[in-house]
Amino acid sequence: MKDFPGTPGTLFGLALRISQFVFAAGSIASMATTPNFFNITAFCYLIAAMGLQTIWSFVLALLDAYAVARKKVLHNPVLVSLYLVGDWVTATLSLAAACSSAGITVLYFNDLGHCHFGKECRKYQISVACAFLSWIPISISSLIMLWLLAAG
Repeated sequence: MKDFPGTPGTLFGLALRISQFVFAAGSIASMATTPNFFNITAFCYLIAAMGLQTIWSFVLALLDAYAVARKKVLHNPVLVSLYLVGDWVTATLSLAAACSSAGITVLYFNDLGHCHFGKECRKYQISVACAFLSWIPISISSLIMLWLLAAG
């Protein structure tokens, strides 16, 4: 398999995993600090999807950090296949959750004229923005994994 930036065990791959984790955790933190998010199904789905994203990214960041520290590149075809499936699943769930939550947020701000929840609305917007920012590196990572598996 080819060795290029973003593959498991490289610094860029570690940076992608850390950025996924940070933005997903930020999305959860912003949404969970609002008292009424559980009343809206899309926001509950966002918390669940970002929770899965956080766990997945944290575990793979630890694995990448170990590989970087040991100077090993993780190109085992079975491991790359696992990365690929996990990345595609979490990327799909994250994008769906971010889009559904963004739709609810737009409904509150634009279609209803204003948000009746006060400061909660800003936290909803921040959470959705962090969810989209978390999706960007996971999509890059999933494409790199597909490319790596196809090149192998």
